[in-house]
Amino acid sequence: MSLKTKQISVLFVCTGNICRSPTAEGVFRHMVENAGLGKLIHVDSAGTIAFHIGESPDPRSQKVAKNRGIDLGNLRARQLHKDDFEIFDFLIALDRSHLKILEDQVPENCSAVLRLLLDYDPKSTIEDVPDPYYGDLRGFDDVLNLIEKASAGLLKVLHKISSRF
Repeated sequence: MSLKTKQISVLFVCTGNICRSPTAEGVFRHMVENAGLGKLIHVDSAGTIAFHIGESPDPRSQKVAKNRGIDLGNLRARQLHKDDFEIFDFLIALDRSHLKILEDQVPENCSAVLRLLLDYDPKSTIEDVPDPYYGDLRGFDDVLNLIEKASAGLLKVLHKISSRF
């Protein structure tokens, strides 16, 4: 946690940064703003690959989010960078393959928390947010449901931390 800015920073990570992680970014930012914590919690997302850099989130991700009042249209895909381990307090992986990549790339003496998003949903019976890319719109809606539940749990954790500022 950056004591200089007294702000908690969260980075959501998936493969291409066009489906799951931008959805998590948008959902979580929406929750943070609604909780009045926008100045205390910074939210971003990134992908483990460079294939989609600069692209908007998948139109299906945007559609299901917009149906719930969340606009993802201004987000653009970017790739995870080594500096992210120093910039962000929490690097949240959307599935175990992303967590493994984070664990393999984490610099020595890094203080960032590396976790799976669904770890923050105590009722979840699965570990991975499934990749909806090759499926239909229903898969994107299911992903959004999982992300909302886990994001609520993450927000509770971060709210407790931010109350110490």
